[in-house]
Amino acid sequence: MRPFARTLRRAILATSTLSVLAFAPAAIAQDAGVEPAGASEDSGDNEIIVTARRRDERLIDVPVAITAYSGDALAKAGAIDITDIGATTPNTTLEASRGTNSTLSAFIRGVGQQDPVSGFEQGVGIYLDDVYLNRPQAAVLDIYEVERIEVLRGPQGTLYGRNTIGGAVKYVTKPLPQEFSLRIKGTYGSYDQADLVVSASAPVSDLLRVGVAGARLSRGGFGDNLTNGLENYNKDVWAGRGTVELGGYGEPVLIRISGDYTRDKSAPRGGHRLIPSLATGAPVLDNVFDTRGGLNDPKQEIEAYGLAMNVSAELSDTVTLRSISAWRKDKSATPIDFDALPAVDVDVPGFYFNEQISQELQLLYEGDRLKGLLGFYYLDATADTLFDVRIFNTFAGLTAFTEADVDTTTFAVFGDFTYDFSDQFSLSVGGRYTWDKRTASILRQNYLGGGSPVFGGAGVPFGAPSTNFDGSRKFNKFTPRVSLQYQPTSDHNFYASYSQGFKGGGFDPRGVGVNAPAAIPGSPTDAEVASFLSFLPEQVDSYEVGYKGSLMDGAVNVALAAFYADYSDVQIPGSVACTVGGLPTFCGVVSNAGKATFKGLEFEGRARLAEDMAAAGDRLTLSTALGYIDAQYKEYVTNIGGVPTDVADFREVQNTPKWTASGTLAYSTPVGDGEIRFGTTLSYRSKTHQFEIPNPYIDQKGFALWDASLVYTAPDDRWSLGLFGKNLTNKKYKTSGYTFIVVDPVTGVPALGANGLPRSALGTEGTLTAFYGNPRQVFVTGTVKF
Repeated sequence: MRPFARTLRRAILATSTLSVLAFAPAAIAQDAGVEPAGASEDSGDNEIIVTARRRDERLIDVPVAITAYSGDALAKAGAIDITDIGATTPNTTLEASRGTNSTLSAFIRGVGQQDPVSGFEQGVGIYLDDVYLNRPQAAVLDIYEVERIEVLRGPQGTLYGRNTIGGAVKYVTKPLPQEFSLRIKGTYGSYDQADLVVSASAPVSDLLRVGVAGARLSRGGFGDNLTNGLENYNKDVWAGRGTVELGGYGEPVLIRISGDYTRDKSAPRGGHRLIPSLATGAPVLDNVFDTRGGLNDPKQEIEAYGLAMNVSAELSDTVTLRSISAWRKDKSATPIDFDALPAVDVDVPGFYFNEQISQELQLLYEGDRLKGLLGFYYLDATADTLFDVRIFNTFAGLTAFTEADVDTTTFAVFGDFTYDFSDQFSLSVGGRYTWDKRTASILRQNYLGGGSPVFGGAGVPFGAPSTNFDGSRKFNKFTPRVSLQYQPTSDHNFYASYSQGFKGGGFDPRGVGVNAPAAIPGSPTDAEVASFLSFLPEQVDSYEVGYKGSLMDGAVNVALAAFYADYSDVQIPGSVACTVGGLPTFCGVVSNAGKATFKGLEFEGRARLAEDMAAAGDRLTLSTALGYIDAQYKEYVTNIGGVPTDVADFREVQNTPKWTASGTLAYSTPVGDGEIRFGTTLSYRSKTHQFEIPNPYIDQKGFALWDASLVYTAPDDRWSLGLFGKNLTNKKYKTSGYTFIVVDPVTGVPALGANGLPRSALGTEGTLTAFYGNPRQVFVTGTVKF
């Protein structure tokens, strides 16, 4: 057994948990009914520039399904954090993960991952100023001082590489201006929301600029913890960022060095029980934002910080060299009360420690007919997760402690080139070869009489470790992309593409080694344990055809895409009740379940309905987005009673509603030398399954949300005042949940007891809890610029 020194040292250091600042890479696109960056509100896609292929291109020219939002558009819509854009992006789900404010669950076109422990990785790549965030912790990025956010749908493995099997989300921060700038933004609203963002920058010389930004983001809870008195769903964030820029603005070299820091001391989010407690009879609470969870140790705290250096050098009129170097680190302490009751029934205190170093080099070429790039990428990352699972109601102080340290080393070389055969026809070909190495060290030890010493418990080790594993595996993969496009004029683009994505394999950090199938029952060899804990990479082959057009002199802009994807070796992580050493506890269960297919349609449009209607210079616009996806498992093999069984007919693709839709109506009119704008958005999502096994308690039926905003902007954008309303109908909707109830192993139908309630699979109280999206919020924002 490994020594506990490293573990205990981390426990002492884990006095904070983090929610990273939002700063990102490059792209601009069709916006949610508001002004896109670099274009006026009524301009067409000809004016919108994106960098989806790592070079500046008009949105209409790129053969990729893209939705992008300018910082100005996000500000006018009152966007708070990165999850807000999910409501208006087709076939996209972005949510805070269950008991946290800062861990991100992201799904695009049916592909994603919501398990945050080390060993499992997201299927959607999140990029902060072109730096890939390797872990979901601290990835719910708050929106401020943002230049734009871009969502790329479908596999992006060629150019973006690691774990962009479903797509990529790029968050780009604002560049520093050439003149002195001071900006103050304040917000006050319901639930005592009080935000302040101050940013300043100044030129030191003709070539050197420095800038700083600070944010204080706070809000009271939507509910209360009735056991410990803490506010539930509150927000308590401090964040800061510093930037130094050298060159640029016409100079051949630009060096941008940035550092950011975020500290989130929000209270833990407690779940809402959906059934009365089975042992003590505590009723279901009336307020879905209230909880009774008693666990508050360790105190929740998240801390994240990082440094990045982006260098761009024009070596000639046609060749540019780019370098992206970054170091990031975050640590989280979080108490998760699964059963949401005072009893220590299924309580999980946890620590997350993540660190990464990355380096990317790109050589770009832009000739008359040939354009493209060659690149190299390196990532060295560690992800350490430590947690107790405490089930004190069943046995006196039964605890299963797990420490899972998973290290990742990745190398990749990639290239992507576009050749214009004529002004109308172009062919793009790209590919990436990736070398992944995953190294895991997993320890699982039972304790009786209290929790593990890592979390301050007084438990006594019970028996030998049920898992004491060290091992590594390598995964190599080539992922190609090819697209053909036809542009009869500069306002129309027809394209067809094929792309492939993959997500590396690894080891189940919650797996129980002694339960591995063995030639000698109960005594598995190291090889048998390694085979039992490991899982294979997953792969997506995606086919897409699309059209992008600017019609009626830019008054109407549309983007239409149809896609089909084969998804194989799907990684399905989870936890189930089990028996280890004769004691009831939980076990990790991960399998490459089998195959799924995704086929769907996406439509985005923006139309200028009228102008100079009621007053000279006024404008009425409508922006729409529609997504449809038929996501089905074709094979889902699971072990039932020792027999591999295909249960595909009874499984659903999680976090993937069949329909997503939104419409934004915006009216703007001059008032004096300024402008006033009214916008209203209605968004809809059809039924959503939280897990692969349908659950009538925590699955969310279809629902609609209504937002509205009224913003006045003074001449020269010197100041603005806005009134915003979110979820104006106060719709209660579930975003995620926890479940440990007995279900039929084939159909997944819950087994009910004599009282008509589900039977508990782990603990005595029954775990069936849900987390909800934000209720109605109304707030006022004022901005002053100097």
